[in-house]
Amino acid sequence: MQVTERVSQHRIPYGDEIIDFSLRRQPSRAVTRVAIHVEPDARVLVDAPDSAALADVLTAVKKRARWISQHVHAARARLAHVLPREYVSGESLHYLGRRYRLKVVVDAEAKAEARMRGAFIAVTTPEPVPARIRAALDAWYRQRAREVFAERLAAVADPLRWVRQLPQTRLQFMTVQWGSCSPSGRITLNPLLVKTPRECIDYVLLHELCHLLHHNHSARFYRTLDRHMPNWRAVKERLDEMAEDVFRA
Repeated sequence: MQVTERVSQHRIPYGDEIIDFSLRRQPSRAVTRVAIHVEPDARVLVDAPDSAALADVLTAVKKRARWISQHVHAARARLAHVLPREYVSGESLHYLGRRYRLKVVVDAEAKAEARMRGAFIAVTTPEPVPARIRAALDAWYRQRAREVFAERLAAVADPLRWVRQLPQTRLQFMTVQWGSCSPSGRITLNPLLVKTPRECIDYVLLHELCHLLHHNHSARFYRTLDRHMPNWRAVKERLDEMAEDVFRA
């Protein structure tokens, strides 16, 4: 059985702090350089070529320690202001970048389901149980995501010469990722992405479609991304700023 990914845990000192990070090696992908990511939940993930010596990876991380520390502290500061949802009427929800209010309607004879009603996303439920309300919202977001993503994937892929047919896609709720592309070319998308503006959805779709051409985060990958969405960095920044609220349980 071919190993497609190996993850190990490491740490380096930086001043008075310790930077912990996960090192990911993916033999099935042609990772050509050390790439460092600070996830929305403040975790640090490092991608490295399978052949790179650990000492070289640690050196690369140490060179970016100041940048990593700044972004980790910024992510933690954002998370500190995010409270868990209670799933009660009046709470703020997002859909396609717009803000809506949750309205919980208790009807002992009704099944739990969510619908959009004007400025509200209304959940009808036989009893006001948070887990049941969340499940109804998740089902609604999944259905809306299936429709929106299919429409946007076709539009984003249309001008891409290397996409001769739309790739297979699936939906999967994830805690920190918007999407991924497998070595076989199947794209996995987080239904929660449908909470964000269409421009952000298009960026994630384009990012994964670019992986069909470049199965890595090489300079060629980013040149392709630049060519088809010159402002992607600003869009990604907007997406990152929304992440803690979008992923909030």
